[in-house]
Amino acid sequence: MEAGFLTDALERLRHDVRAWLEANAPRGWRESCTSHEAFLDMQRGWFAKLAEAGYAVPHWPAEWPGGGRSLAEQKVIYEELARADTPRLLLSFMSTYHAACTLFEWGSEAQQKQYIPRILEGEIWCQGFSEPNAGSDLAGVKTRAERQGDVYVVNGQKLWSTMGQFADKCLLLVRTSTEGAKQAGLTYLLLDLKTKGVTARPIHQIHGDEEFAELFLDNVEIPVEDRLGEEGQGWAVAQSTLSSERGLTLLELSARMRGALWRIGDLIRETGRENDVGILRDFGRLTTRVDATCALADQFLANRIAGVERVGDASLVKLSYSRTLREFTLLGLRLGGMDAQYHTPITFGGGMETGNWMADFMNSYAWTIAGGSDEVQRNIISERLLAMPREPKGWTLAGGAA
Repeated sequence: MEAGFLTDALERLRHDVRAWLEANAPRGWRESCTSHEAFLDMQRGWFAKLAEAGYAVPHWPAEWPGGGRSLAEQKVIYEELARADTPRLLLSFMSTYHAACTLFEWGSEAQQKQYIPRILEGEIWCQGFSEPNAGSDLAGVKTRAERQGDVYVVNGQKLWSTMGQFADKCLLLVRTSTEGAKQAGLTYLLLDLKTKGVTARPIHQIHGDEEFAELFLDNVEIPVEDRLGEEGQGWAVAQSTLSSERGLTLLELSARMRGALWRIGDLIRETGRENDVGILRDFGRLTTRVDATCALADQFLANRIAGVERVGDASLVKLSYSRTLREFTLLGLRLGGMDAQYHTPITFGGGMETGNWMADFMNSYAWTIAGGSDEVQRNIISERLLAMPREPKGWTLAGGAA
């Protein structure tokens, strides 16, 4: 009876979300987002609509509008957003997940009152973690912060900061000590990007977008009161940030890829390949891989809901998604022929299955790195799920350990 009641409640939610989207989902947004200005306007307007309807932050605590949703309810909402081909909330993603969830866990009452309402009003945050020599090895951060009275004076450079050129605030990981283990010397700060000494420079990507920025920090002063956790506790705070959105994003992305399979089907018909055995075989294989990725994402979420999630479950979904996305875009590129080889203007913020096949194909390679490279995911799966021996350390030609 209880399970049936829960199922009925979820179906009512699905019906409500679907009806709301039919009336409110943006129309023709892919065709209109041909400039960063149009992209920013669309993203801000769409987030405001979702926030007003209570669908923007279902993962937040119940005291916030639309918050307090169970994981099962969140799944329904994200599935319907993907089904309706609505814009992904790329501009506000770091704000509502990474920034908000870190503030909920580590922020003081004053910090939460100061920052959380502004996020719901549309304030944009970015993440200042990676550096030129500290990507996968996050503990290698070298951006230096020296405490001088009531402020930290920060110098250094951050790289691959998503939407950093458009952001108002930044989650900043800095080094305050070089003593002991690398992780022990890290501190976590909240940076106002309008502070003197901050320069944000967009990074132009191969497919034409500029999703990321590099941040240059030159004697930037950050008040001590804008520190999360204690000095030297930055590694623990950063782990909370990185785990804040794991899983649901992959579920949404997988659902969006399944929802875009019609683009491949249309191409097969448009190119007269309905009887091409090789193409039909590849399309069937792709469809199976997409379904398998969605099933992995569903199982991952079911494990989390049941409290039996294992370290490495998310890696299975991430690895399957990144590899399947490559196959998806490659098949589209093959079917598109010479026309697909030409560079055409991209849809800013359009995702990875836009039908602009060359841009989609090039962008798909980023997902074999973003959020942890395929190699890192394989190591996690082999060591944590399959209990295989850890990868041996390298050796020099002289026979000593590297």
